[in-house]
Amino acid sequence: MSVKAVSKLEIGPDADTVPKIFWRRVREFGPKIAFRDKKLGIWQPITWAEYGDRAREVGLGLLALDLSDGGRVSITSEVCPEWLMVDMGVMGVGGISFGIYPTDTTPQVEYIMDDCGAEFYFAENEEQLDKVLEVRAALPALKKIFVFDMEGLHDFDDPMVMSFDDLLALGKKQVAAMPSLWERKVEATEPGKIAILVYTSGTTGPPKGAMISHDNIVFQMVNNQDLLPYEPTDRTLAFLPLCHIAERTFTTFNQLVAGQTVNFAENFDTVPENLQEVQPTSFFAVPRIWEKFYSSITIMVKDATRLQRFAYTAAIGIGHRVADRKIAQKRVPLSLSILYAVANVIVLKNIRKMIGIDDCKFCLSGAAPVSPELIRWYWALGLYMAEGFGQTENSGLATLPIPFGSYRYGRVGRAVPNTEIRIAQDGEILIRGRHVFMGYWSQPAKTAETVIDGWLHTGDVGNLDDEGWLKITDRMKDIIITAGGKNITPSEIENELKFSPYIQDAVVIGDARPYLVALFMIDYENVAKFAQDENVPFSNFASLCRRDEILDLIQGEMNEVNKKFARVEQVKKFRLIEHEITPEDDEVTATGKLKRSFVNEKYKDLIDEMYKS
Repeated sequence: MSVKAVSKLEIGPDADTVPKIFWRRVREFGPKIAFRDKKLGIWQPITWAEYGDRAREVGLGLLALDLSDGGRVSITSEVCPEWLMVDMGVMGVGGISFGIYPTDTTPQVEYIMDDCGAEFYFAENEEQLDKVLEVRAALPALKKIFVFDMEGLHDFDDPMVMSFDDLLALGKKQVAAMPSLWERKVEATEPGKIAILVYTSGTTGPPKGAMISHDNIVFQMVNNQDLLPYEPTDRTLAFLPLCHIAERTFTTFNQLVAGQTVNFAENFDTVPENLQEVQPTSFFAVPRIWEKFYSSITIMVKDATRLQRFAYTAAIGIGHRVADRKIAQKRVPLSLSILYAVANVIVLKNIRKMIGIDDCKFCLSGAAPVSPELIRWYWALGLYMAEGFGQTENSGLATLPIPFGSYRYGRVGRAVPNTEIRIAQDGEILIRGRHVFMGYWSQPAKTAETVIDGWLHTGDVGNLDDEGWLKITDRMKDIIITAGGKNITPSEIENELKFSPYIQDAVVIGDARPYLVALFMIDYENVAKFAQDENVPFSNFASLCRRDEILDLIQGEMNEVNKKFARVEQVKKFRLIEHEITPEDDEVTATGKLKRSFVNEKYKDLIDEMYKS
């Protein structure tokens, strides 16, 4: 099917809120495929017309069940088409949607639901249903619970619980009875009203509900259409939690701008396989994903034949020479271009295809710091990769490489249009613009601390170069001041350590201490393979971490990183965390960021041991 060019998004009475833009795109795209969702091994298409019908049915069904104006509606599910249908349906009738991470515990679900007085709760499956059933007695505002996947629940009978299909059926009856109600509700939505709540990840305390208006989101959508080269024929892969503003931006809101097809990964573990199947034309991921791809290729090369290792080393070396010239905006000589063309055909293109990103026009990393050397490696593969910077409180992006396609080593771009960035006297990055959020739900004091005279205080420390390129050095609260008075930004050291294929995560410690130490979590898959290749016996994760051969391996990786830093910035000792940390554990947020304060507290004895001598 041919796809007509998408109309440019101009802010006007028919495009000043998310539901108005959504409904406009539904009418424009109609039979075009909006989503593909893999069921029973087959990618099933969902058209824009179907997307619109389901959203309308959700919205009108909720109205029939007494959703109040501005009523809060929770979605607790992995990324899936139903998530977006509920999101659009709730906003379309004047409600406020928000997500709860599927990895959140029952007490966390209770806290968030109670904090905002949520009226409805959408659960992905029985597991997510159980969480809210345990605490519903403590949630007086809760009216109804819906379940997407009823597997194992067909005999379950509870007057408060309804299947998603039954809600859609109720919505269809409402559509038939009041065919114009949906469009009247959509037209009644206002730019200045809250569209969504996004709960912060809780690295510094209980999660806070960031209030993001329709105007905040539309501002970002208008910006993004001029900054990101999306086309209606493009395809993306969604796999990160939609609770997070980054994935919400790239999966939901950017799709409303350009109309690309979103493919939903089956689950987090199948992302590599799904990536190879979809071969997206753009890909956004957090640093941990990009690090994992690099580690997999590095280990694979070590196991290759001598000829294959030689070919890879030569090809990636040529790629780095080309990448360095392109990053520096210098001409690539004809002779080097010819060498690169050969390297690309023999090696580099095959690696891109193996990962699943050969068709990518661009790749983006965000939500956490990433090593510049890692970005340089992807450039050497022949991909355009860059970092953007933003946070929940500015509704998405604050910086991107401008012009798109450029890059500055170690910097996260320039201010997006109609955005001001300045550096405070203490080094904190401040942002001002229409995308700065409305504040935290029911926490005016926290809001007043965060937005002062219109400037968003990001909590990040950085600097701007003469051309306006921003460098982020660390979070203000994470800066280490050693006993000798030296200020050290640990994230730069940690990023270099995580560039090792054997180190999955690292936390550098040293505040008010005489020297730096570190806690590492090994990459179990790669370290276990090393142990097998070297005939190192082990029985489980913990026993692997205790082997002298593994400690020597990690010591060697740390020594190499230390060579890149001044003496005072070098890590003197380390310990391995002897269990695998997952998003379900308290040490990390759902987006994979380590909670530094929690790690320092939980492993205090291990840390103190490194300073005893």
